[in-house]
Amino acid sequence: MHGPYELMAVHLRSGDTVRVKSAADILATLDEHGRLNRLPFMPEMLRWCGETVRVSARADKTCDTIDFAGLRRITGTVHLDDLRCDGSAHGGCQAGCLLFWKEEWLAPPTDEQISTEPPAEQVAALQETTHTTSPDGDRFVCQATELPGATTPLAWWATGQYIRDVRSGNIGPVRLTRGLLVFFFNKYQGLSKRVLPRRLRIRGGRWYPFIIGKLSSTPRETLDLQPGELVEVKSRREILATLDPAGRNRGLSFDAEMLPYCGRRFRVLRRVERIIDEKTGRMRYMPRDCIILAGVTCQAIYHRFCPRAIYP
Repeated sequence: MHGPYELMAVHLRSGDTVRVKSAADILATLDEHGRLNRLPFMPEMLRWCGETVRVSARADKTCDTIDFAGLRRITGTVHLDDLRCDGSAHGGCQAGCLLFWKEEWLAPPTDEQISTEPPAEQVAALQETTHTTSPDGDRFVCQATELPGATTPLAWWATGQYIRDVRSGNIGPVRLTRGLLVFFFNKYQGLSKRVLPRRLRIRGGRWYPFIIGKLSSTPRETLDLQPGELVEVKSRREILATLDPAGRNRGLSFDAEMLPYCGRRFRVLRRVERIIDEKTGRMRYMPRDCIILAGVTCQAIYHRFCPRAIYP
């Protein structure tokens, strides 16, 4: 089994089919902290053990959502279908992060599963890795909080990343070309703010697609939306009319990756009341209305093709 798996792992691409190994096999790959190469295997992932699923993307890189210092490199890792964390072992966090799967946790779909389920104490030990307790309160530990240790910085000029993006099937040549054109334009915009007189800058040196509001006090509208309800995302013009110059409404940014969904209709997936702060591991509570829409994820059009598909 080792030989065929090794061959498969080298060539895992978007669209491939794999089987998630048994819980016993996966737990055998983890250290005392429940991690492999510093990436946690979380209790929420146990539900898919033994199932056959599709690789939705290679996770060769990911956005830095802690220090926001660009992209980071990760190896031997993929995303599967739309398998997301439900937060059940992490205080009910509602961020719905797309899970990272090490290739050591996967096998060809034809391989026969013969391992038994792990003892209950092993599963209990895995549960204990999800948080730490200190005098100033609990800190949650998950894949999102531990990504800095499981990844390395990835410079934008490292051309190998773009070759991997195409060869893995994550993106096609047309999307690559369009994305790089936008990326280099925004690089120029940043440079122009440092070296050019204001009168020679394009749109003041702001990044494309120019999400610029004008309000000093942003409006609030309460719809009391509930899961399953159908909504229509307002037009770009209507949304810009609700933002301040930093592109925010009451502290929450309207990201450029949300623009493709303007004017379209979606179902409310859920209301978001609490999420883990990835930098501190603390649970944060949303003081105002916030929802996630089904099927609305970051496409990384403006973020160098990160495959993480975060929910806005």
